Amino acid sequence: MINTDETSLIVRHLRIHGLVQGVYYRQSMQEQAEALEVTGWVRNRLDSTVEAMVCGTPQALERLIEWSRSGPPAAVVSQVVVSEAEGRFSVFERLDTV
Repeated sequence: MINTDETSLIVRHLRIHGLVQGVYYRQSMQEQAEALEVTGWVRNRLDSTVEAMVCGTPQALERLIEWSRSGPPAAVVSQVVVSEAEGRFSVFERLDTV
C-alpha cells in the first residue's frame, strides 16, 4: 500500500441498487478497490442491493464510486447512495450476504 498519512483517508458507505447481484459485482468491486489501494468490504443484501464500506484517499474513492455507478459489464445500476462513514480496514474483502 502507498504510504499514506492516516488523516488523509476518508470512509464512505455505499448502497448500490439495480441488477447488481449474480453479475460478479462484488468480485469486480474487490478487484477495482485493490487496484486503487482502497480497503473495506462489499456484500450482497437480501433486498437485492449491494452494500460496501470503503476507505482510501479522496481521489481513490472518487474513482471507485464512479466505477460503482456502472459496475461490471453485466450489471445494470439504477442508483448509488453514498454517505459519510467511519472505520479503518486493513484489506478489502467480500462478506457474507445479510
